[in-house]
Amino acid sequence: MQILDGKALSQKITAHVAGEVKALKAEGITPGLAVMVVGDDPASHAYVGMKAKMCKNTGIYSIVHEMPDDISQEKILETIAMMNKNPNINGILVQLPLPSHIDEEAVLGAIDPTKDVDGFHPCNAGKLVLGMEGFAPCTPLGVMELLNEYNIDPKGLDACVVGASNIVGKPMMNLILNKFATVDICHIHTKDLKAHTSRADLLIVGVGKINLITEDMVKEGAIIIDIGINRNEEGKLVGDVDYANVSEKCSFITPVPGGVGPMTIAMLMQNTITAAKQRD
Repeated sequence: MQILDGKALSQKITAHVAGEVKALKAEGITPGLAVMVVGDDPASHAYVGMKAKMCKNTGIYSIVHEMPDDISQEKILETIAMMNKNPNINGILVQLPLPSHIDEEAVLGAIDPTKDVDGFHPCNAGKLVLGMEGFAPCTPLGVMELLNEYNIDPKGLDACVVGASNIVGKPMMNLILNKFATVDICHIHTKDLKAHTSRADLLIVGVGKINLITEDMVKEGAIIIDIGINRNEEGKLVGDVDYANVSEKCSFITPVPGGVGPMTIAMLMQNTITAAKQRD
């Protein structure tokens, strides 16, 4: 069994990004990322803080728009329109989730697709389905980078994605399908989860449920990508996979923490650089 080390790869990617930022600045271009966070959710602010820190470390200009929980949707859309027009901003990210009175689809749809570094705009989602160039969501994109780093080619593999969210599961399915894997996608209404997971050469799980995937649900020699992030009763970060037992059976596995998590922010930095390079 080999560990897929997302922490080490993320450091490699961010070092490369820092070099690209330096080269762009020499050409008079300073890549810029704007982040919007609404409300006082501690997890959201922690994520935003990590993104701002990574921008600083790589030399990307960043600005954070902190907005109160009771802000109107109109005000949010006005701020996005302002960022769309700002030539110093190459990437725009709205931290999810949003308060219940805000229409998430309307907010994400208001972002200029060329600045949609989170890959959530319907335009970029459609391009992903069609296999066209565009921005893909950072977590699934990070998984693809991990597979590539360890010379794991999805082509011809039987793959199973557990979790069908718009942020992770669906784009993950399309990314590996575009690499010619044969893909099952499972969700809360799947009748027999084990029947799907036990056939998979490549099993990707992102649900948010501790020990959802146990040793008996995994094929011998399978590649396991655990995107889940949970805290157990002891407060320790764990994934969706029973790591201790499944790791004895698989060929590759991502740890939690230190697997997919660090890759998400690294790919956000990479997407921001891509957006800066593509600007008029």
